[in-house]
Amino acid sequence: MIDLYTWNTPNGRKISVALEEMGLPYKVHTVNISKNEQFEPAFLAISPNNRIPAIVDPDGPGGAPISVFESGAILLYLAEKTGKFLPRDTRGKVAVTEWLMWQMGGFGPMPGQVHHFLMQPEGPARDYGFKRYHTETKRLYGVLEKRLAGREYVATEGEPSIADFAILGWAWRHERHEVPFDDLPNVAAWYQRMMARPATARGFEVALS
Repeated sequence: MIDLYTWNTPNGRKISVALEEMGLPYKVHTVNISKNEQFEPAFLAISPNNRIPAIVDPDGPGGAPISVFESGAILLYLAEKTGKFLPRDTRGKVAVTEWLMWQMGGFGPMPGQVHHFLMQPEGPARDYGFKRYHTETKRLYGVLEKRLAGREYVATEGEPSIADFAILGWAWRHERHEVPFDDLPNVAAWYQRMMARPATARGFEVALS
């Protein structure tokens, strides 16, 4: 059984969704980041960057335990372990990896900054920071909208991939980003399609508080 160390954040939800979709048994260990539990030595031993999520798989390569931190790395590990949600052919794998890295490098850090500045006291610094990161976040949603034109999923046909799980974790917070789906019909349809999947829904319902 995989040990999942996580909290109720977009990055954390990526992994609970993936585990549910892949049908892997797992046990949740909450890491309350509001109480700085991510800095505890036991957690740092498996996640030296003091960020959730992280996993420990007791049945890792060669039957030996392995710990994995960083949500993108965890998704790739789980996909390789199960042979699910990541194409085996190089062309297909590249497409999924591209969109996974797109999420990790932009569609996560940018809306994360939107969250940060929205919580700051009103003033010039807040206004500047919010405008800068909100503009980039809307641009990224626009990229996703174009990508999903005529497509069911971001990088694959017929079923989602780990790229969809990664992107969905952040699209789940679109209201906090102050990005309505009114002008993003392709994103809205994809979002509804993903959330209608029973396993995905269970991944968002895992109790983490």
